[in-house]
Order: sequence, then structure tokens, then C-alpha cells
Amino acid sequence: MLEKVYILEGLTCPKCATQIGDEMRRAEGVVSADVDLISKQLKLKVREGSDLREMTKKVKAVVRSLEPHVRVREEAISSGRSSLKWEAARLAAGAAAFALALILNLSQGARLAMFLASYVVLGAKVFWAAAKAIARGKLFTEYFLMSVATAGAFIIGEYPEGVAVMLFFLTGELLQNVAVNRSRRAIISLLEIKPGYANALRGGKLEKVPPESVAVGEIIAVKPGERVPLDGKVIEGSSAVYTSALTGEALPRRLKIGDLALSGFINKEGLLKIEVIREYSESTVAKILELVKSSGRKKARAERFISKFAGFYTPAVVLAAAALAVIPPLAIQGATFSEWAYRALVFLVISCPCALVISIPLGFFGGIGGTSRKGILIKGAIYLDALASAWAVAFDKTGTLTEGRFKVSKVVPKESFSEDELLEYAAFAESFSNHPIAISVTEAYKGEIDRGKISDFLEVSGEGVSARIGGKSVLCGSWRFMKDRGIECGQPQEGGTAVHVAVEGAYAGYILVEDAVKADAKAAIAELRRLGVKKALMLSGDTMDVATRVAAELGIDEVRSQLLPGDKVREIEKLDAQKPRGKKIVYVGDGINDAPVIARADVGVAMGGLGSAAAIEAADIVIMTDEPKKVAAAIRVARKTKKIVIQNIILSLGVKLAVLVLGALGQASMWMAVFADIGVSLIAILNSMRALAVKA
Repeated sequence: MLEKVYILEGLTCPKCATQIGDEMRRAEGVVSADVDLISKQLKLKVREGSDLREMTKKVKAVVRSLEPHVRVREEAISSGRSSLKWEAARLAAGAAAFALALILNLSQGARLAMFLASYVVLGAKVFWAAAKAIARGKLFTEYFLMSVATAGAFIIGEYPEGVAVMLFFLTGELLQNVAVNRSRRAIISLLEIKPGYANALRGGKLEKVPPESVAVGEIIAVKPGERVPLDGKVIEGSSAVYTSALTGEALPRRLKIGDLALSGFINKEGLLKIEVIREYSESTVAKILELVKSSGRKKARAERFISKFAGFYTPAVVLAAAALAVIPPLAIQGATFSEWAYRALVFLVISCPCALVISIPLGFFGGIGGTSRKGILIKGAIYLDALASAWAVAFDKTGTLTEGRFKVSKVVPKESFSEDELLEYAAFAESFSNHPIAISVTEAYKGEIDRGKISDFLEVSGEGVSARIGGKSVLCGSWRFMKDRGIECGQPQEGGTAVHVAVEGAYAGYILVEDAVKADAKAAIAELRRLGVKKALMLSGDTMDVATRVAAELGIDEVRSQLLPGDKVREIEKLDAQKPRGKKIVYVGDGINDAPVIARADVGVAMGGLGSAAAIEAADIVIMTDEPKKVAAAIRVARKTKKIVIQNIILSLGVKLAVLVLGALGQASMWMAVFADIGVSLIAILNSMRALAVKA
């Protein structure tokens, strides 16, 4: 398959985005088509061998037929502000002409001319869109409904009402576009983190090169005021850096030698030299950009329902309106065509499903946009929707609930070994591992590690390592790791994690490593309970003693310890069998060993600031601040968003149903119809915009 991405410049309508995707999915050669309203992207997957030029022509034809003002191109994403200014100016001009026609004491002919001028200025875009849609066989659109209803009002002499309906319809569309753009800008502002260049140290000189051309292991320099272009470790210099683009935090963070510098940080003070640890495509900034661009593609159940609902609802009410205009005058003695035509026009205006079609995706956009400004990136509305039904939240321990910054607190050798010897053997054995505990052991050893003395290194994920050091076999790991290899060792009673060491098959002692609990972890668990989450669990690869101690400190009552990655997946599957219908299981982790269970959970959450690239890739939600409390904040936002969506559905359907009945009985005027359609749309849009306000 081939993948092709188009930018739909000026696209702001959620319903139109859905229609474009539906049309393109029916096109020959297209395997899948996804329209992301947030980034204004149409992403196509087409069969290999397809003519991409013809495909581009097809895309332009489909977009032109549905949204004539939208331009198809392959450029940077735009916020759409210029098109909004033009729409606002046109709306103001039409409204001014309408107001003058109402206020001024004009002759009948002049008054009609003024109303017509206002109507044409306001309605030109609507008529053109309706005509284009009809030419493509799309008769029942909101543009068609507005055109017929307002033109009918003019025909029966209700000029002010005809113009008013068009004015309020376009006002609602403008407010919708403003709301969508606010949500989009909240997310697209993250695209500014993309670095333009990297200062690579090559041949003793700094060269300004594209970040994509820098290899792992190269040295880059970041000057004051510049953005860190690639992930790496600081090898020279110290400086404060702004992390707000990634984390939403305003206060700068200080980096020193050995610290991790993530792409997207802005250097505030001194010169930093950084050794690159990930190529650009795998860097934090590249992953975030992909998250941002894909965040609008996965639709929630409510969005999918409304798209289907609008498909049969609109034709049904148009046919009902036609029947209302024709049948009663023929069947009821004394009934007039003008009276029942007016009722039918009122019925048409009321029936437009704009409030539903607009406000529901807009509510989800608001939730996604609001959370993104707080360092919580949600990959799609489907996950925001699922998060609202969280029943259980399971946490990894190390790096998720704890700092993940281990320090050696005690070295306890057996009689035949000294503390220095024990630490040296352990440091050499652990020197090839990236596990946080292994790193803490190597950092505690102050001597030089000669890796030429190390051979036959083997790491068992989550358990320990084995190696030959200067010809001697060394085992270094957990109590279970030792037991499985026939090494007898006790379990220390002190708090912390014990790293046991054996040399040449003989137990040499243990090194105690401790990890501090994150400052907000206890409050995060308490907040989850306040939100009504029934189960808060810890799934840890650490020993039972350590896991139980941390869980007790945080108020977590269910603990599973000494788990390998596969064990964590099985624990989630057990929970899945217990959960009530419609409820969801959330897993929060940060390491590469958490990627399988993050992918398996109903909603996978990765601690993205310092988390592994694999965990971020597998996750549905990424927390850039590494703060557990943001999990509770995300659930709170998800529930608020879902409540807003439900309110909009009830409001829209309830008011429409009531006024539809009144309209059919002749008890509703065109003004009441305007409120039932545009008024309800405006209320729903304003209600949806509340989702942008996020406290985290």
C-alpha cells in the first residue's frame, strides 16, 4: 500500500470532514481514508500501482463538491484565522444591511431590495454549496435545507424571517468555526516544538544541519535561546531549560552533566553539549508531532452514531415537510397552500441537525485541546470517551509512581568480599543494562569500568543480568533470579530493592537500592477514589516487600509483585473478565517492558516525559509531565466532556422534537424555528467550548 496525505485548507465543519472521508473510502483504489479536522489532514492509503495524480484529482473533486471554499494542497498546517476574518466581515456586512432594512422608513420596493441585498450577501456561500452538493447527487444537506426554507420565506412574503434564518445559520457556523479553531490551536501550538536545525560537532567544528541527518552517538551543541533538536544526554555544560512545550509546566528545569535532554526543550542560559541517544524519527518531538497530527482520527461512539443518524434523519424530515405542505390543503376543507407551505418551511428550518452534528465532535475536540495545553496528549476522541468509563486503574511502580531515580543506600558483602569488591563486580555486570536500578549501581561505583573485561553479557528483562568479568562468572539480580540459578540468598528486611550478587556460583552479598515515591502519587490515588474509580492497583516487577511498602505508603490496597511483562498482561486480562459491562480498565506505565500491557488495556497511558519510546508508541494517552495526578485530571476531563456531549444530545433532540410538533400544528413561527435550529446550535456550541477549560 501507498500512503498519501493532503492538507484541506479552510476545513472547519465536522460533518463535512466525515462526508469527505466517506466519499474517498468509496473511491477506486482507496484502502482507507481518514480526515482529521484538527490538523486539516486527509490521510489516504491506496493500493500499490494506483495513479496518484488521478487520486489527487479525485480528492479535489470530492472536496470541491462538498466544501467549495476548501483548498487541497500539501503544505504546512494553518490555523484558519484568515478565512474566519473573511467570514466575519461578510456576516457583518449582511447583518448591517438587514438592520438598515428593519430600522429605516423605506418604501416597499426599497425595503425589499435591501432585504434581498442582505440575503444575497449572506446566502451566496450557502446557495453555492447546496448547488455543488446537488450536482454530486447530495440533495439532503443542511445547505439545501437553509436554501429552500429561506427562499420559501421570500416567496410567501416573509422577508425578514427569510434573512434572519440565513443570518442566524451563518452566525452559528462562524461560532462553530471559531470554537473548532480554538481547540485546534490548543493542539497545533505543539507543532511549534519542531526544531529547524541541529548544531552537529563534526571535525572539530559546529555544522548547522537538519536534525534528521544526525546519527545516534554524535555530539550536538545547543546555544542559549535554541531548541534542543534531538533526545540525548548532557555531556558538557549546565543550564536551565524551558520544558513547557512538552509538559505544560511554566517553571524552568536545570540540566547538568548526565541528565536527559529531550527534543523540544528550550535552552535558557549556558551552552550545552549533548550526545544523541535517539535518531530524529524516534525522538520525543517526532513522536509528539505524530500524536498531535493523529489525535482527531479516532471517533467516539457518539460521533459515529450522529454521523449515521444524520444520514437518514435529514431525508426523512425533508419528505415529511413536503407532505406537510401538500397533503393537508388537498385533504382538509378550507386549508390553504400558503398556510401549510409556511408550516412546512418552519418544519424544515427546525429539522436541520446542525446542533447535533456540530456540537458532539466539537465537545471531544475541546476536551482533547484543553488537556493538550496541560501536558496530556490524547490520541483520539475514542480514548477520551473510554476514559470516562474508567472502572479500574493499574499502575506500574518504578518511574510511574516512584521517581525511577534509584540510589544505592547500602552495600552488604559476605565475609569473603569487601564492600568495594562487591560494588565493583555488580557495576561491571550491570554496565550494559539500561534498567534504572542497574544505572544506579554503576553510578555508585566511582572507579573506571573497563568494558574490555566483560564478556557473555545476558540480561533477563525485569530479573537480572549475567556476565563474565575478567574470566569469572557473575550473576546480579533479584532474589528470584538467584533462586532459579541455584544460588541461596536471604531477603533483606530493610526497605528498598536488594540487588543480589554471586561470583563463580557463590553468593557474594547484596546492594540495597531505594527509589523515592513521586510527590503527587499519594494525592493521585486519593483523587481517583474520589472520582469513583473502584479499583486502584499496582503491578510491579519488584519484590513483594518493596511493592507492598510503596503501596501502603500510597494507599493502594491491591498489589501484584515480581511480574514479568507477560505476567502484567495476564493480570489485566483477569481484571478484564471481572469488570462490569461498559466499564474500562486503564493501565499507566513508562518503561519498554510496559508496552505490551499498555497496548492490552482498554486505555493505555504512558508517562511520556521520561518514558520509553515503545511505551509512548503503544499508549492511547501520553502524560508529558510524568505526574500521576494527571491521570485523575484526564479522567475528570473525559467525564466532563461526556457530560457535555450528553447534554447537547438531550438539548438538541428535546427542543427539536417539541418545536417540530408545534410547527406541524401551526403553533410555531419561523422565529421559533430559528431558535430551535440555530439558537440550540449556538447553545450547544458554547456548551461544548466549556470542555476547553481544563484544571490539571
